[in-house]
Amino acid sequence: MLRVRENLIFLSLFFAIVMAPFSAWAYDLEKLCGTGEWETECNQLSEEECQNLCNQCLDYLNQKGAQVQQEISETSQKKQTLQNQIATLNKKIKDLNYQISQSNLSIKSLGFQIEDTEKSMTQTSKEIDEQREKVAEILRAVQKEDKKDFLEIMVASNTVSQFFDNMIYLETLSAKNREALLNLQDLEDSLKSKKVSLEEETDELKNLIIIQGIKKEENAKTKQEREYYLGLTEKEYQAKLQEKQEIDKQAAEISKRLFELVGVKEEGIEFGEAVKIAKNVEKITGVRAAFLLAIIHQESYNNGKFGGNVGQCYVTNFTTGAGTDLKGNSKQRVMSPSNISLFLKITKELGMDPTKTPVSCWMPLYSRGVPYGWGGAMGPAQFIPSTWELYREKVSAITGRPANPWNVNDAFLAAGLLLRDNGAAQNEFRAAMRYFSGGSWTAQEEFYGRSVVARADEYQKDINILEQAGSL
Repeated sequence: MLRVRENLIFLSLFFAIVMAPFSAWAYDLEKLCGTGEWETECNQLSEEECQNLCNQCLDYLNQKGAQVQQEISETSQKKQTLQNQIATLNKKIKDLNYQISQSNLSIKSLGFQIEDTEKSMTQTSKEIDEQREKVAEILRAVQKEDKKDFLEIMVASNTVSQFFDNMIYLETLSAKNREALLNLQDLEDSLKSKKVSLEEETDELKNLIIIQGIKKEENAKTKQEREYYLGLTEKEYQAKLQEKQEIDKQAAEISKRLFELVGVKEEGIEFGEAVKIAKNVEKITGVRAAFLLAIIHQESYNNGKFGGNVGQCYVTNFTTGAGTDLKGNSKQRVMSPSNISLFLKITKELGMDPTKTPVSCWMPLYSRGVPYGWGGAMGPAQFIPSTWELYREKVSAITGRPANPWNVNDAFLAAGLLLRDNGAAQNEFRAAMRYFSGGSWTAQEEFYGRSVVARADEYQKDINILEQAGSL
């Protein structure tokens, strides 16, 4: 018995030592997943092996991301020193790099899903064509038999048995026709369902690319902040820290951003003006002003102004949805044809030239060389025409005049109403995600919601200082 146990132990050790290099594809996950080398490796693998590698990397990065977040939290709780500040920033950069790698992997994985869905749609379309041909063939046979009158059938039948055989043949044809039509209906329903799935998958891919851009922007900003702190001594850092604390207490520094409302500016509005509008919307909708500001910031903030970028394209072809950018360069897919009639209605009611009214451009997205997705979002709140149509009358009922998505006051109000309907009073994160991606979203897309909520907290600090100083 002892000998058997020793043999079992030996075999266990053998497999643990010899087979270890073959586990997890024998990959160095830190090297592959953490640096982006997985994509080069993926190109050398079969599609199935590449998908497996992507899944392993996603699991690895999720674990590493959670670990780094815990380290950031622990470091932040320690005494605030220059060394800890730099350590925190380094961890944040590391975490963002992991998240960017996760985005790349998710984009790759979603690309596989889209390709599989497209292949399935192609196969279903082929089966539909085959089924239609089968139905046509049956109908031709039925029509041929129906053209024979009763006497002709009797004469052609040598016996009564043969006559009844002909009748049974006709009945069989009818049954097969019913079956073929039912199969055809099932296939067409399946194709419709797959088309919906493809639209959802492509929307998710578009959102992932947007999120990735936000992460890269934050990563660059964090690196810049780290470089600044690396240039300081501990004494300088503590002095800067004290200086910042003093500045935060002085409402006058923020009050400089305030000025009297002088109507709607095409180039956007500065912080003080935006706060006043957001506070008015808060009274009407109950949506926290700081949260609304964070949403508008995410949608159209540019050059230090809210609504500073309401679109870089014009629609010029009202059949295809193509257009130009602000410099006159040709651009495709500026607006979905399904939204164009509403866009024309909106601009006509407001007396605006639709060919000179800015909207968002199309973000170039392709699947197997085929473009998908559209631009066409309007104004500071970036509503597409169909969404604006849902809130146009609600805004007008409050303002007492025609609603204008390019009017900053109307845009803020419409966004507040939408956020209220999305449940912002109960859960701001969820309301932000619904604003961004509708009723469902992926873990990768949640970065948008977290980014908005974090920015809202920063804006709230500024608003509190203004309120304490009596500037609002």
